[in-house]
Amino acid sequence: MPVGVRQLSVLGEFKPFGLIAEALDGKPSDTSTDDYDYFLFDPEIARQREDSSDNGASASALSDRRDHELFIRGNRIIWSIGARVFKRFTLPSPVIKACWCRMGDNPEALLCVLQLDSLTIYNTSGEVVSIPLPGSITSIWSLPFGLLLQQGAEGNLLKHGPFPYSSPSLGSRDIIRNRRETGHSPHHNFSFLSAYDQLIKGESSLMSSHLILKDLLEEPQSIYIEERGKLNIMRDFDERTIWTSDLIPLMASYNKVKMQHSVWVAEVINSSLEVENSSLSATVPTGVLLKRFSFRRIWQGKGAHTAASKVFLATDDDSAPIICFLFLEQKKLLSLRLQTVEINNEILYDVKPDMSWSIPAIAAAPVIVTRPSVKVGLLPYTDIIVLAPESILILYSGKQCLCRYLLPSCLGIGNPSCNLGFSKATSISHDLKIVGLADAVEARINVKIFRCALHRSPSSSLANDSITAMAEGLSPSFYNHFLVLLWGDSESSCLSEANATVDSEWSSFCDAIMQMCKKSSVVSQETPESSWEFLLNSKFHKNYCKINSMIGLSSGVALDRTGLDSIRSNIDATKNSEKSFHFDLLMESLDSLHAVYESLKMDNLRRRDLELLAILLCNIAKFLGEECYLDHYVRDFPALCKTVKMGINCLSSKAPFNLFRWLENCLQHGCTSDKTNNLPLVVCKDGSSVVSWARKIVSFYSLLCGAKIIGNKLSSGVSCTIASGSSCSNEELTVLAMVGEKFGLKELDSLPSGVSLPLRHALDKCRESPPADWPAAAYVLIGREDLALSCLARSCKFKELETQTNMNLVSMSTPYMLHLHPVTIPSTISDTVGLESTKFEDTDSIDGSMADGMENIFSSCTQLRYGRDLRLNEVRRLLCSARPVAIQTSANPSASDQDLQQAQLWQLAQRTTALPLGRGAFTLATIYTLLTEAFTVPKLVLAGRLPAQQNATVNLDPSIRNIQELKSWPEFHNAVAAGLRLAPLQGKVSRTWIIYNRPEEPNAVHAGLLLALGLHGFLRVLTITDTYQYFSQEHEATTVGLMLGLAASYRGTMQPSISKCLYVHIPYRHPSSFPELELPTLLQTAALMSVGLLFEGSAHPQTMQTLLGEIGRRSGGDNVLEREGYAVSAGFSLGLVALGRGEEALGFMDTLVDRLFHYIGGKEIRNERSASVDEQNRVTGQMMDGTTVNVDVTAPGAMIALALMFLKSESEVIVSRLTIPQTHFDLQYVRPDFIMLRVIARNLIMWGRIHPSKDWIQSQIPEIIKNGVKGLRDDTMDIDEMDAETIVQAYVNIVAGACISLGLRFAGTKDANAQELLYEYAAYFLNEIKPVSTTNRSTFPKGLSQYVDRGTLEICLHLIVLSLSVVMAGSGHLQTFRLLRFLRNRSSVDGHANYGIQMAVSLAIGFLFLGGGTRTFSTSNSSIAALLITLYPRLPTGPNDNRCHLQAFRHLYVLATEARWLQTVDVDTGLPVYAPLEVTIKETEHYSETSFCEITPCILPERSILKTVRVCGPRYWPQTNLGGVLVTGTTHFTLVFGLTSLRAGYTGNNRNNGSGAVTVDQLVSTFSSDPSLIAFAQLCCDLSWNSRSDVDFQEFCLQVLFECISKDRPALLQVYLSLYTTIGSLAEQVSNSNLLVGDSLSVSSLKLALSYNEAVMTGRLTTSRGSIVQSIFLGSLRKRVEELLNSAEALKTDLRNYLNSGSWPDPGVKSSTILSWYLQWFGVPAAPTVKTVVDKIKPMNISLSPVPLLCLLLPGTHINAVEEINRFLLST
Repeated sequence: MPVGVRQLSVLGEFKPFGLIAEALDGKPSDTSTDDYDYFLFDPEIARQREDSSDNGASASALSDRRDHELFIRGNRIIWSIGARVFKRFTLPSPVIKACWCRMGDNPEALLCVLQLDSLTIYNTSGEVVSIPLPGSITSIWSLPFGLLLQQGAEGNLLKHGPFPYSSPSLGSRDIIRNRRETGHSPHHNFSFLSAYDQLIKGESSLMSSHLILKDLLEEPQSIYIEERGKLNIMRDFDERTIWTSDLIPLMASYNKVKMQHSVWVAEVINSSLEVENSSLSATVPTGVLLKRFSFRRIWQGKGAHTAASKVFLATDDDSAPIICFLFLEQKKLLSLRLQTVEINNEILYDVKPDMSWSIPAIAAAPVIVTRPSVKVGLLPYTDIIVLAPESILILYSGKQCLCRYLLPSCLGIGNPSCNLGFSKATSISHDLKIVGLADAVEARINVKIFRCALHRSPSSSLANDSITAMAEGLSPSFYNHFLVLLWGDSESSCLSEANATVDSEWSSFCDAIMQMCKKSSVVSQETPESSWEFLLNSKFHKNYCKINSMIGLSSGVALDRTGLDSIRSNIDATKNSEKSFHFDLLMESLDSLHAVYESLKMDNLRRRDLELLAILLCNIAKFLGEECYLDHYVRDFPALCKTVKMGINCLSSKAPFNLFRWLENCLQHGCTSDKTNNLPLVVCKDGSSVVSWARKIVSFYSLLCGAKIIGNKLSSGVSCTIASGSSCSNEELTVLAMVGEKFGLKELDSLPSGVSLPLRHALDKCRESPPADWPAAAYVLIGREDLALSCLARSCKFKELETQTNMNLVSMSTPYMLHLHPVTIPSTISDTVGLESTKFEDTDSIDGSMADGMENIFSSCTQLRYGRDLRLNEVRRLLCSARPVAIQTSANPSASDQDLQQAQLWQLAQRTTALPLGRGAFTLATIYTLLTEAFTVPKLVLAGRLPAQQNATVNLDPSIRNIQELKSWPEFHNAVAAGLRLAPLQGKVSRTWIIYNRPEEPNAVHAGLLLALGLHGFLRVLTITDTYQYFSQEHEATTVGLMLGLAASYRGTMQPSISKCLYVHIPYRHPSSFPELELPTLLQTAALMSVGLLFEGSAHPQTMQTLLGEIGRRSGGDNVLEREGYAVSAGFSLGLVALGRGEEALGFMDTLVDRLFHYIGGKEIRNERSASVDEQNRVTGQMMDGTTVNVDVTAPGAMIALALMFLKSESEVIVSRLTIPQTHFDLQYVRPDFIMLRVIARNLIMWGRIHPSKDWIQSQIPEIIKNGVKGLRDDTMDIDEMDAETIVQAYVNIVAGACISLGLRFAGTKDANAQELLYEYAAYFLNEIKPVSTTNRSTFPKGLSQYVDRGTLEICLHLIVLSLSVVMAGSGHLQTFRLLRFLRNRSSVDGHANYGIQMAVSLAIGFLFLGGGTRTFSTSNSSIAALLITLYPRLPTGPNDNRCHLQAFRHLYVLATEARWLQTVDVDTGLPVYAPLEVTIKETEHYSETSFCEITPCILPERSILKTVRVCGPRYWPQTNLGGVLVTGTTHFTLVFGLTSLRAGYTGNNRNNGSGAVTVDQLVSTFSSDPSLIAFAQLCCDLSWNSRSDVDFQEFCLQVLFECISKDRPALLQVYLSLYTTIGSLAEQVSNSNLLVGDSLSVSSLKLALSYNEAVMTGRLTTSRGSIVQSIFLGSLRKRVEELLNSAEALKTDLRNYLNSGSWPDPGVKSSTILSWYLQWFGVPAAPTVKTVVDKIKPMNISLSPVPLLCLLLPGTHINAVEEINRFLLST
C-alpha cells in the first residue's frame, strides 16, 4: 500500500518565549545574544502524581494544552506557559543544567538546578532547598526515584573535599524539624548529617563516578555496578551519561575510550549479593541502613566514534517499549526493543541482541500521535517522527511506516498565516527542504522556524474513543493494518485536519472501517458459503479446538490459517487466509467497538454518540452476518431496522455482550454466577481507558454483589482501585471503590437512573454510621460532609484545610448541588446587637471602629452563644482603657473642684492601668494576624472627661504625678494583652514578622509583644543572634519579656542555648572568674522564673540545688526591698523543676526538703545547719540573723516550692510538717499571710481531699481559731484585744487560702457546688466590709471588721472572687459577672481604688470570659503551677510594685488555658448553629460515669475525664465516640457536625390554608439549605399553578419532595422524576400514533430498577431502612408498563412475525418501538436464538406443555413471553 501524505498544521513562527519575556522586562542581556538555553516540556511532568486521571476524555483533552518552556540565561530561569510567564527564578551563580525530577514518594515534581558548587531544588509552589556539592559534579539526570549526579574524573582529588557535614551534635530532633519546617520558610540551606554514611561513604563517594540523591534530607549515595554477581562502586569516569528516563529506571551512557554505548537498568541492591566494603555495614544497625542502588548493563554497542546525538523512548507496534539512538555520523536511528518481565511486583528490563533494527535518519523525535490517550504501563504510547536523509518527514509507529508529512507550500513565500487548505499535488511540487527537528512535545514539533502540529486528536470524542478502543482491543498485527488504513489513505485525512468538524471526523472513521469491509468482501465473493459450515462441523475442527485450547491459541485464527490450507489448493489458501485475516480483523473490531457501545449506554450525556455508533456497528454486523448483534442494536434503536434486513438464519451463534443484562444478572444471582463471566476482554484489560466507565460500574456491582478481591483484580475479572479504609460489608467496600476510582456524585448523576439505584443504596446504607478511618472524599460521597470536614480538620493544618476541601471534596460533589458559600456575620457590635441599649458609660455608645483591642471579639459564634444578651458589650465597656473615663463633677467647677478632679483622676488611673491584664484574658487567641500587617496596640488613656461640661477632657497634672513612670509597666501589660489576641497554631508566626515589628529604640510595647508571643510558643523562630541583639539593648522590660517568652516557648525542653542566656542574668551563679555584672533584681527574678519554666518537670538535680540556694541567698545593696520577690521567684522555679516529682527517689531530696522546712521556719530544725548545704552555699551569704534564717523572706518561696514539688502526691509526711498553728503561741509566731500559703500548700499536696463543701472549709480551721471567732460576740469569753485580732487575722487568711485551693482544684470545671460555696464566702466577706444585703441567713461569724483592717478583708475578698472566676472560666456566668461589676464600681466610689485590688477584679472579669468565652483552664500539674503563679496572694500596691511578685508573672495563666470550646457548624451554609449533645464523662473517685446534655456552642469537660460526645436529637445525623478524638486532638480545634435533617418534623400537607399559609419552598428551607431542593420546590411544586394538565405531575413532585426531605435523600429527586417521566413518555407513545420515543434504553434502565427492588426484598442487598425508592412505587411502575404493553393493539402480530421470521415492523410507525420495549422488558432472546431452541424442542413431541422446558432453555425470559413463544411457535 502506498504511504499516505499528510500536511503539517503550522501553529506559527517559533521563538523562545524567554527572549520575548526578557525584551518585555526591558532588561538588556548581560551576555552575548547566543548565550542562552531553553527546553520545552509537557505540563504532565510538573504536575502532582495524584492529579492525573485515567478518564479517557480528560486524557485526550491534554493534547491541546499549551507548551511549557524553561528559558535559562546566566543565573536566571524563566518558566513560561504559552505566551505567559509563570514563574521566575534567580540563583546566586550561573546555571550549568536544569531538569525536572521526582524524589522518593513525594508526589510533587521538583526543578533541580545545578550550579558550580551547589544544587538548588525548587518545588512547584516556590519553596527552595539548597544542597552544597563538590565542584566535580558536571551534570544531573532524572530517574524515577531520584536525581543522578555525574561526577567528573577529577572527583577523586582531595582539593574538592568531601560533602560538607554538619556538626556531629546535630540530633535527630533537628533533622525532623528541618523536614517539618520546609513548608514554612521561603529558603533553607541544609547541611546533611549521616553518621553511618560517613562510615560507609566517607571515602567511597569521592571515588564513585555516579551518585544518586533520592531524598532532600539525605546525602547523595554512591551507585554500585553489578559484575559477576558482585557489587562494586561504579568508578568508571569515562562512562558519561547521555540520557536517562524519569518514568522507568534506565540510563544510556557513552564510553569515549572504548567507543561504546551502553544501556543500564537501575535496581535496588539485592541483599544476597556481595557488596564491596560490606564489613563497614557491620558497624551500622540494620534498621538504619539506607536503600542502595546498582546499575546493571543490559546492552552495549561498539564502533561509534562519537556519542549518539539523541536518545529517547518510543513504543513498538505491539506496545513494547523501545530505546532509540540517533547516530548522526552513520545517519541512522537504531531502535532496541525492551523486554519486560514482572516478578513479585517488580518489573525487570532486558534487551535481546536480535531485537533491534535501524531506520535511515538525520533527525528524529518522539511524538504522541496515533494513540494519544493510551498508556503502556507507565509510558505513553509514543510514535517516532523521522527526518530521512532525503529531507522527508516520515511518521513511524515502531517499525511500521505510517505516512509522510509536508510543510504547506505557501510557507516558501514567507507567510505562515496563509490559508493551508491546498491540494496534495501543489504541496508536493512546492516542497520546502527540511533540515532539522527540535522541541517535540506530545504531537507538536519545531520544523525549520515553525511550530507545527503533526496531528490533533479528533475533536469528536466518539471518533477518539473508537480509535482508542481499536488500539486497546485489537491484536498488534490487526491494529497495524487498521493504522495503515487510517493513516495511509487520504479519505480518512479529515481525522487530522485542524478545521475538521466533529461530523466529518466521525464520517472519516466510518469510511476507514467500511474500507476493511470492502477489502474483505472482494475476497469473500469467491468463497462458497457452505464451506464455512462444513469446516465448523468437521472432525478436524473439533480436534484442532482441543489441541489449541491446551496450548492457549485462538481456535478461530488457527482454523483459518491451518484448516483451510489442508483442504484447498495453494492459490485458494492465499485467498482464504486473506479473507480469514479480514474477517478476524472485523470481528475483533466489532467486539472492541461493541464494548464502547455498551459503555456509552451507561452515560446519559452521550446518547447522540451511542446512536451514531449503533449505525456503524449495524453495518459491520450485517457484513459479518452476525444476526444476534444486529438484533441487539435494532432493539436499542428500532429505527435502524429500515436500513437492515433482519433474518433468522445466523452464521454465528455468538451472543453480544449486554451490560444492562449483566448488571441485572449480578443483582439477581450474585457475582459468582455463570451468567456474569462473559465480560469483554477490553473491559477486563488492565489500563484500558476507553471503557473505564463501564469497567468502574462493573467493578462496583461486582463488589456490591459479593465479588472477592484477588490481587488487584476482582473475581469478576475486572481491575479496581480501592481507597484506604476499613470495611465490614459489601456496601462499605463499594463506597471505598467509588472513591478509589474517583467516581463522585457528578458521575453518579450521569448514570441511567436504574443503574445508579444500587450504588445509591450502598451510599445510603453507609451513611448513618460509616467507619471512622475513611478518607474525607468517602464521607462526601455518602452525604456526610460533617465527617469529611472533621476528618480534614484532624489530618490537615488549618492553612491546608481549604485547598484540600476544594480539591478532594468538590471532585466528589455535583457542580449544581455545591454548597452555598459560608455567610459571614458582621463583626461590628451595632450589627450584632441592633439595640439602643448598647451604651458605654453615660452617653457614649460604642463605636465599632474604635481600636480598643476588643473589636474582634464579636463573631457569629459569640452571637450564637449569647444571642441578644449584652454581656460581651458590658465586658468590653468595663475593660476598655482606650478612652477617657467619666468624672462626676458639678456644672460650675471651682479651684477646689480641680484638685478634686485630679484626686479622682488619680484613683481612676489606678483602675485604668489594671484593665489590660483582664483584657488580655478576655481577648485571648481571638484574631489571626496577617504576616503583612504591622502589630497594633490600643492606646492606654489616663485622661478623664467631664459629662457635665460637654465631655471636656481633663489630663493628669504632670507636675503632681510622674505620669511616664506610672505608665511604664501598664504599657507593657497593654502590649501583652494585644499580643495575646493572636491565635496559636495558625501556622508559624515568622521571624521576619517579629523583626519587622521591632522598634528602633526599645520600648515596653515591644517587650510586651515578645512575652505574648512567647506564651503562645511563637518565639522558637528567633535565632540566638536575635536574642543577643535584644539583650544587648539593656532595656529592662524587653529583657524580662524576652526571657519569660523564650522560657515559655521552650517550656520543659532544657534547651542549652536558652539556659545559658538565662543563667547570664543570675550573677550569683557566675563562676568566680566571670566579670562582675550589675543587674537589677527585677531581671534576676525574671531569670529565675524562666529557668523554672525551661526545666519544668525535669527534676534536674544541679538546677534544683542552684534554685534552693537562691531562695535563701542574702541580697545586699539597694535591692533589699525586692528580696522577697526574688526568693518567691526562686521557690516557684524550684517547684516547677521538680513539679509533682517530690516523691521520686532522688538522692538529695531528703536534704532538700529539710532545707526548705528550715527556710519556712519549722521548729524542730530551726537552728540546725546542713554541712553539705553550707558547702554548696559558701559562695553567697545567707539572709540570716545570727544562725537563724530570715523566714519573712524565705518562707513564701519555700512553701510554694514544697507545694509544687509534692503537688497531688497525697504525702502525709510533708503535710504533717507543714502545720497550721494550733496554739496561741504558734499564732503569734507565724505571720497570718503565711498561714494562707500553708493552707494552699497543704491542699495542693492533698489534692484528692479538697471538697466543695462548707464542712471541708471548716475542717481547715483549727479548733482554737473556731472557738476564738465564735467567742468574739460572747461577753463571757475572756479574750484580750491582741489575741482576738490574731485569731481573726488567721481565720480570714485560712478561709481565703481554702477558697484559693478550691479555685485551683476545680479550675475550669464550672462545678456548681464550688461556685455556690465561693460565691457565698465572697458575699460574706463583702458584707463584713460594708453591709450590703440585710437578708444574709448564713451562719458565718459576724463583726470581723472590728478586729481586722479593711485592707486585709479587701485582699481576701478579691482573692476569693478571683478563685470563683477561675472555677467558672470561660462560662460568662451571670451571677458571678454581676458580683464582679459591682466590685469594680464599688471600689472607685468608695475611694478604695488600690491598684492590686483593681488588678484582681480585671483579671477575674477576663477569666470569666476567657478568650471571649471560648477557652477555659486545665487542671494538669503544669496548669495548676501556672495558675498559682498568677493567683499568688500578694497583690501589688501600685502599677510599678514588683517587690513581692513580679507583675509580668501574672500573665502566665495563658500556659494553663486550653480550648475545649465546641461549636457545631452547618455543613451546607458554613454557619454555626445550635445542636443538642449528650456528653458522657468517665467514672472518678467522686462520682460514677455520668451523662448530661449540652446545647452547642459550649465548653466541654476536661479531656482527661471526657468519654464520649454524641450528637443527639432526631434532626441530626448521629456522631458518636468523639471522646478519643478530643483527648488526642490538638489544643486548638473546631469540630464540625452535620446538621443535615434526618427526619423533618413535617407531618401534614400545608396547602390551602388561606393567604397566610407557608409556601412549599419556605417549608423546605426550614429543613434543608440545599439550593437545588429549594429551586425545585419553587419551580415544580408552586401552589399557584392552575393548569389541569399539570395537577398530577405537581402532586407527584410535592409527594416526592417531602419523601426525599423527610428521609434526607435529596439525590433521589432526579431518580424519581426520571422513572416517572419514563412511564409518562411510554404511555404517551402507546396512545399517540406518531413516533415520540426512538429507543428502548429507558426500559432497560427501568427493568434494572425493578431488579434492585427485588434484590432488596429478597435480602440479597441488605438494608436497615428499606429500599431507598419506595417499593410500592416501583411495583406500580411494573404494573403500569405491563398494562401499556397489553393494551398495544398490533403488538401480538408484530411479535409473531418477529419470532417466525426475525422481521421488524415498519420503522416509521410506533409499532417497532413498542415491539422493542416488549422484547427488552420480558427478556426475549434474539429471533435466531429462539428458533434454535424451538428446533431442539419440536422433535421431542412433548405431550404435556413445553413451557417448563422453554423456561429452562431461555432462563432470562419472563414467563409471559415464554407463553407467547409457546403459542406462536410450538402450539401450531
